[in-house]
Amino acid sequence: MITHFKLEMRKSLIQVCGFLISTLGWVFISCTTAMDYWKVVYVGGKGGNWMIKASWYWSNLWRDCVTDTTSVTSCRDYDILWAVTSYVQGVRGLLMIGMTLGFVGAILCFIGMDCTYIGGREKAKDKTLLAGAMFHLVGGLSACAAYCLYTSKVISVAFAPTADRSIIRYGIGTPIFLGFIGSFLTILGSILYAVTVISKRMTSAFTKRSKTGHKSSKRLYSSVHYTPSRDLSRSSASHISKISNGKNGEKISAKDTFV
Repeated sequence: MITHFKLEMRKSLIQVCGFLISTLGWVFISCTTAMDYWKVVYVGGKGGNWMIKASWYWSNLWRDCVTDTTSVTSCRDYDILWAVTSYVQGVRGLLMIGMTLGFVGAILCFIGMDCTYIGGREKAKDKTLLAGAMFHLVGGLSACAAYCLYTSKVISVAFAPTADRSIIRYGIGTPIFLGFIGSFLTILGSILYAVTVISKRMTSAFTKRSKTGHKSSKRLYSSVHYTPSRDLSRSSASHISKISNGKNGEKISAKDTFV
């Protein structure tokens, strides 16, 4: 009983840790969609007063901007939806899918955890928790694919062997690293959820097998019958009386019986 209680406490603790980790990852992913400096480059500062000539070019998912040393920022918002660059559209779509799946997964995991009193019976809660873990896993992979797509595009342009100086070679900004961390946390939380459900089912299956094996051994032991010593003494006495009466009903003389 005590060991069972300890196991339940460990499962609840792992599920709470998974909920906190996956929710934190979902928050990181959601914050990156509105952050600036997805890609940034520093231009100027050579030959003369860098305080006047230096500037920072940066972009996010929604606009391109430039900031000079006087902290004046000029931005150009992206045009209509179908005029945006294709890879930016793909990153937007993947992030929206990841955020939506993460939100649904957080709700399902909250309902399916052992420490909550909603969600029905134990089997129903396990199914709900496993479904939430799958939502988190797919959402984390979708967000990770979005960051990988954006990073590969920036790196391919930055290291492209071209002589055109009008092409701005950007570097990777802070939101990309924060997004990768959020994706990793979301996937890690889904793994923790799945481990609790799978371990619970494995332990229940093992206990069922042990119980069935114990019952079969009891039945095998009970099927063997032992003849009591009292029955053996009766059968030997009857056998001796038959011998004393003689074979085929013939009587034995007193001399023979004495011998």
